[in-house]
Amino acid sequence: MFEKYILRGGRKLRCGYTTGSCAAAAAGAAAEMLLSGRILSEYSIETPKGISLSLEILNGIISDKSASCAVRKDGGDDIDATDGILVCASVKKLPDGVAIFGGKGVGKVTKAGLDRPVGDFAINSVPRKMIEDNLARAAEKFGYTGGFSVEISVPDGERIAEKTYNPRMGIEGGISIIGTTGIVEPMSRAALVDTIRAEAKMRRAEGVENLVLTLGNYGESFLSENFPFFEERSVKCSNFIGEAVDIAAEECFSSVLLVGHFGKMVKVGAGIMNTHSREADGRMEVLVTCGLKAGVPVEKLRKIPECVTVDHALEVLDEKERERTLEILAEQVGFYLNTRAAGTLKIGALMFSDKLNIFVKTKNADDIIGRIRSEITSKNNL
Repeated sequence: MFEKYILRGGRKLRCGYTTGSCAAAAAGAAAEMLLSGRILSEYSIETPKGISLSLEILNGIISDKSASCAVRKDGGDDIDATDGILVCASVKKLPDGVAIFGGKGVGKVTKAGLDRPVGDFAINSVPRKMIEDNLARAAEKFGYTGGFSVEISVPDGERIAEKTYNPRMGIEGGISIIGTTGIVEPMSRAALVDTIRAEAKMRRAEGVENLVLTLGNYGESFLSENFPFFEERSVKCSNFIGEAVDIAAEECFSSVLLVGHFGKMVKVGAGIMNTHSREADGRMEVLVTCGLKAGVPVEKLRKIPECVTVDHALEVLDEKERERTLEILAEQVGFYLNTRAAGTLKIGALMFSDKLNIFVKTKNADDIIGRIRSEITSKNNL
């Protein structure tokens, strides 16, 4: 069992590892078995997060032309539909290069806008890179100069996918092989809200008057690149926007700036204050409504519900249509944030898309950004 823990709201929660890590370990182990002729019982990988995993290898088989094995997914204390599944890899030799395919239980992409192109297997970019790295490692270890063909499969994937949002997202026939860090960190709601509260209290104790809330890694990266000095007064609120605003009010902050990608923030334009996909969606419905108010032609609006991501939906619009639609979205987001704050503090939002290189701000955002800059300047002059 993977023994890495994190503290969430004073609770010790065990981390797990992603389907991407399982696929990479299974592929690397199968390649080693193919080249060595020896069944493995364990295989170690390095995750993109820099954490080493030593995973049990199951169902190892070697034949004349291929080798296969499986790794069991462990979600730690973040249990979801994929916890406990077997992720299998079958590896064969090629003259050169690496070909990665999906087999039984791995879905195919049917809508544009996802990590992989339409028609490709839903094995995302980071897991693919992890698979390739482990194949290269096996080849180097045994002095092999040829290539590999890898088939990733999940025996129960098609049934499990019905319990996820994959069908709605345009992934059909199975699950996705995903994971950007290789590690699953527990997402206990109570623990996460407690962590938000603890971090907000810490910022307040440091003398911060004007708080920055980020929705996750994308928001933190945006701050780092565009407002680097804001990071020292930020708190990650994940999907829990409503609770975070309530906490900021309880801790008597003067203002809050919410920073997040359009993919999450568009939900706030419908008054959705928990942006987790299990709670609510409505992204495309909000964009259609904003586009209608912006005067976007109906034939274009009809295309938006077929889009998988908000970035993809915004690409349907021309520059002027997009600008006006996002202005209306910002008005709606500002309205619902102010409604939640109920006059207890000044609140605004900054929403962005790295892919489209655009961002918009709600009515109060510039004023709050000015307050934050003044507060930073005052602190630096002390």
